[in-house]
Amino acid sequence: MIDTNKTQVMEFVLTGLTDHPELQLPLFLVFFVVYLITMVGNLGLIAVIWRDPHLHTPMYLFLGSLAFADACSSSSVTPKMLVNFLSKNHMISLTECITQFYIFASSANTECFLLVAMAYDRYVAICNPLLYPVVMSNIFCIQLLVVSYIIGFLHPMMHVGLLFRLTFCKSNVIHYFYCEILQLFKISCTDPGVNMLLIFVFSVFIQSFTFMTIIISYSYVLFAILKKKSENGRNKAFSTCSAHLLSVSLFYGTLFFMYVCSGSGPAENQDKMYSLFYTVIIPLLNPFIYSLRNKEVRSALRRIINK
Repeated sequence: MIDTNKTQVMEFVLTGLTDHPELQLPLFLVFFVVYLITMVGNLGLIAVIWRDPHLHTPMYLFLGSLAFADACSSSSVTPKMLVNFLSKNHMISLTECITQFYIFASSANTECFLLVAMAYDRYVAICNPLLYPVVMSNIFCIQLLVVSYIIGFLHPMMHVGLLFRLTFCKSNVIHYFYCEILQLFKISCTDPGVNMLLIFVFSVFIQSFTFMTIIISYSYVLFAILKKKSENGRNKAFSTCSAHLLSVSLFYGTLFFMYVCSGSGPAENQDKMYSLFYTVIIPLLNPFIYSLRNKEVRSALRRIINK
């Protein structure tokens, strides 16, 4: 009788990054500029790759897909956060909440596997350059992309499905700036133990598998680079791979602390900083990490501007 009399919460309140009113407008301006730069950077990178025939190669196909995933990831979180900075109504429905989580989780999962595909592409290009056109054929690259997106979109469906077994009847306040799944567990009236276990298991498996694959690939690449006699070729390979590794380190570092080490109980503000980094900052940095350190992208951009 007690369970049946409980009122199911269908709307939540997002408290945001801060509860200080005087900081709302400055934070809105900062993150609005960040979001604009993020979208211009990622969509601009996709446009450059699309327009320039010189960039129609596997590496840039993966890079364009990564930029698209970053744009989706940022767009799933930032617009709602910007609205909440200026609005007194911080409500979000259960449907919107789950949709926001699903879009972000799909983008993040897809990015993990795209980074693996990019690492394998660099491994073949540098360690087996003669076989590169054969191994990294157009069909194989498309297959890698399709698999990345299928896994990326299917995996979060399981967690979304399990969210529907939870009931929210105590509090509807989410002390966060978006509908992060661990925060939903905190306000659930139903025991979220099964959900948390699966989050931990799949996070460990996916992050460990993809991260180790990337590290192994770049280890072979590093040894191959050190054997190169051409200083120009060595510098070019180092420049490309160091950009990839920087992006990988930033992305996996924050995800690891957020979802694998979540049991250690980090402070709420620390949690927000981790989330802010992989939802807002990394999508901002990625197009610049890959394009500013890449002579071919800069040359393509100059050709398009000159036209």
